[in-house]
Amino acid sequence: MDQILVLLVAAAGAGWVDAVVGGGGLLQLPALLITGMPTVEAMATNKFSSVFGTTSAAVAYARSTKVDRQVAVPGAALAVLSAGLGAWAAASISAEVLRPAVMVVLLAVAAFVTLRPSMGAVPVPHLRTRPRVLAAVLAAGVVIAFYDGIMGPGTGTFLIIAFTTILGLDFVSASASAKIINIGTNVGALLVFGVQGHVNWALGLGMAVCNVAGAQLGARMALRRGAAFVRVVLLCVVVAMVIRLGWQHFIG
Repeated sequence: MDQILVLLVAAAGAGWVDAVVGGGGLLQLPALLITGMPTVEAMATNKFSSVFGTTSAAVAYARSTKVDRQVAVPGAALAVLSAGLGAWAAASISAEVLRPAVMVVLLAVAAFVTLRPSMGAVPVPHLRTRPRVLAAVLAAGVVIAFYDGIMGPGTGTFLIIAFTTILGLDFVSASASAKIINIGTNVGALLVFGVQGHVNWALGLGMAVCNVAGAQLGARMALRRGAAFVRVVLLCVVVAMVIRLGWQHFIG
């Protein structure tokens, strides 16, 4: 009973973090693993819960701010396939191979955001060109989506960074657009995990309810408090991700 309560609280917290900047897997996935659940089953159940929260947050954002549909819609379609391939490859590619590279990227992201306080504060429309739109679609729908299927933590964060740097979106619009892509990555990976029989459906459904509640709160806070709030949370999540991945890689 205590374990179930911890999982439900973790799911609510993960929904909040995911709705604001992504990275909710930092809370939800370790909570599932602590129960002794096999890694693949934990990843699959995490995806099942997250897809509900992400969809809920996407709806909340779409009602109140502009979603970049030109990038989000084709990116999400590509993401279903790419994340599915990543989930299929997860059994044959060790996460230990990817962790050092991901840590380096995250440290670069943290430095970039810290040294450029104006980044994501307001939109930069002149950055939006046809080649950059294509680059954003491919980065989100192929590269980041594949990463989400094979490993996962911080996908939403990477999407936000991609949209702010490539397209010049502000943090709130980038977060809103990232949710659409994230739905695609979750669905793609979940289809593969579901067919393979790795999802704990009953537990995942209970966690999904809490994930949705957290996502609604997170989306509303991000919309109300704006880009500065999202930036601070993003930096906190990036630092937490580096610490967690470093701990896993060097300590175990």
